[in-house]
Amino acid sequence: MTVLAHRTDTLTRDALAVLQPGFEGTTAPDWLLRQVGEGLTAVGLFGRNITSPEQLAALTARLRTERDDVLVAIDEEGGDVTRLEVRGGSSFPGNLALGAVDDTDLTRSVAHELGRRLAECGVNLNWAPSADVNSNPDNPVIGVRSFGADTHLAARHTAAYVQGLQAAGVAACTKHFPGHGDTNVDSHHALPRIDVDLDTLQARELVPFKAAIEAGTKAVMSAHILVPALDPTRPATLSPQILTGLLRGELGYEGLIVTDGMEMHAIAGTYGIERGSVLAIAAGADAICVGGGLADEATVLRLRDALVAAVREGALPEERLADAAARVRALAAWTRGARPDAQPEGSRASGIGLTAARRAVLVTGSTKPLTAPYVATLAPVANIAVGDETPWGVAAELAELLPGTEAGVFPEGSGAGDVLAAAGDRTVVAVVRDAHRHPWMTETLDALVAARPDTVVVEMGLPRTEPRGALYIATHGASRVCGRAAAEVIAGA
Repeated sequence: MTVLAHRTDTLTRDALAVLQPGFEGTTAPDWLLRQVGEGLTAVGLFGRNITSPEQLAALTARLRTERDDVLVAIDEEGGDVTRLEVRGGSSFPGNLALGAVDDTDLTRSVAHELGRRLAECGVNLNWAPSADVNSNPDNPVIGVRSFGADTHLAARHTAAYVQGLQAAGVAACTKHFPGHGDTNVDSHHALPRIDVDLDTLQARELVPFKAAIEAGTKAVMSAHILVPALDPTRPATLSPQILTGLLRGELGYEGLIVTDGMEMHAIAGTYGIERGSVLAIAAGADAICVGGGLADEATVLRLRDALVAAVREGALPEERLADAAARVRALAAWTRGARPDAQPEGSRASGIGLTAARRAVLVTGSTKPLTAPYVATLAPVANIAVGDETPWGVAAELAELLPGTEAGVFPEGSGAGDVLAAAGDRTVVAVVRDAHRHPWMTETLDALVAARPDTVVVEMGLPRTEPRGALYIATHGASRVCGRAAAEVIAGA
């Protein structure tokens, strides 16, 4: 082999090593297996790839016949963002519920049990937890994915989550650096901007990430956000000042830096995924996440070739690409050798997720016991970050406890009259999600309570409005167990 051919082969394998692509289907396609064999070191899983734990275990086992240390990554936050249980809702409450309880031992146990289930299915890298401080209640993309608006609460629970997840042998990927909480734009659609000074960033956004680094997080995910106080021209994912200067230099982080999805419009719509990927690696990122919407071999080859061409043209230092690939392989080696700690006592037998969801419920008021109520779900437009295929609410859970319960879903444009007409003389259980962000919801709730003072209100998002109704229940999340916990309160009232 000539020196040039060897260098080309090394460049190609390094370029493949830094990619974390998705794919279609519930079995590994031939093209993916071929690329894993040629140097691809990681793949990303989404809800479309999963039907059951058994199927997922078979999928990951097949991938490892090509490479035994392949990183299998997933976006499994629990709560509202679930891929393992995308069709039925998560068995775990999300971060806001854990923050509402504020028991770091509980958070650690929940994360450990979630990690145990991932590891059992062959998943060894979780793009979680969200360390964002949800300082802007109108944030459309973080919300209940955050442990809360209190910086130090978010920091201690981020650290506990990282510890619990990694004790189960699954690498944590703390996100979205340097903090996505103070935004009012979804980076899936446009480029968010945080206009605060350095002192605010140091005292608020960066604190949970420092805690995660101290806790040993194996990976950190960058955010597609513009933070002019740190870099006035480039979003964090593409910024040397933020990834290399701040995260590596000032914070001393030595683990893997992963980008958020490069097909998101904040990057793809401005830079394109090829140029964006080159700029991200040059800025200090080590792994390129792509595949939420782009999931084919052509995308992988385009990105591979763009990285190789950038090195040959001098736009990307060869040493930087090699360093990035080495960090990916180092994490892969860690996951292969990781041995899970013992399960925290009682976390499996007691159903730790439901236990946590019950503890997170906040109840205001009271009502007489209900028989066969009408559940009216006031449904906002689904958020792409959460996924619109995952069911939420209390109707199914309440119907199990109160036979004869009926239900309906009411989108924007509906009003109290529509709900009352459907409910007839049944007691109304009105279920909302982030009512404070949707004026039509608050107007409908006010009209319902005025017409029917015995209305029960369940808020499954951020509880920012004043409690209303005879019985008001805040679940701090919309996972299946949060719905179950609320249903138990209603049925037992």
